[in-house]
Amino acid sequence: MTERSCSRRGFMRFCGSAATLATASPSNAQAAVAPEQAYAPATLVWPDGSRVTGDSLEPEREFVFFYPYRSTPCFLLRLSAPASAGMALTGSAGRTYRWYGGVGPDRAVVAYSAICAHKLSHPSPSVSFIGYRPQPVGYLGEGNRVQRRAGVIQCCSEHSIYDPAQGASVVSGPAPYPLAAIGLDDKGAGLIARAVHGEPVFDRFFERFGFRLALEFGEDQFHQPVGEATVVQATEQFTRQRIQC
Repeated sequence: MTERSCSRRGFMRFCGSAATLATASPSNAQAAVAPEQAYAPATLVWPDGSRVTGDSLEPEREFVFFYPYRSTPCFLLRLSAPASAGMALTGSAGRTYRWYGGVGPDRAVVAYSAICAHKLSHPSPSVSFIGYRPQPVGYLGEGNRVQRRAGVIQCCSEHSIYDPAQGASVVSGPAPYPLAAIGLDDKGAGLIARAVHGEPVFDRFFERFGFRLALEFGEDQFHQPVGEATVVQATEQFTRQRIQC
């Protein structure tokens, strides 16, 4: 056996051992990853039952649908520019996860949980304190200086600001991590919700608002999967009062 072959075998053994250790070690980067959470797919449809396509969405207009449960609201947006793809974001306990960007025309169609990651503000039929702002809004930036920015999701309950073009990452405010992203498929025939990326707050949401949700959706229904299809409607048609701040 030559010296070169010995060295090569030793190198391969070393690489194999290192890979095994990296997989087994709880301190490696993979151990910190919050994996995509797959749910039963649901086709996005308009109130008349026709399928929602990226082209059928009015740019810069906010839409609401429910996923993955009957009572968990989500935002659907077609942004004015492509959303960033392949971003690594940080959730709770320092866990990282990957957001894969937008779909549809110019990859500008995105969807997020509409439940604020801070105190669970969300759109309801009576009122919504959280929503997309195509117009510039003010917020405290670095050094507590007031900044203005358009194209953000703003929660008026505690003034958290999220960037929907960057995986709903936190721009400002007390929110501890980004809004959970809804994984969408767009295969030409229409949009399909299929997964959740990031840190869903569904358990906290059910615990805090379960009594009201039971009245609105039914005691045995509010925590059930949304089903094979979920209706999309403009937020102004869903909620009576949209709070601006």
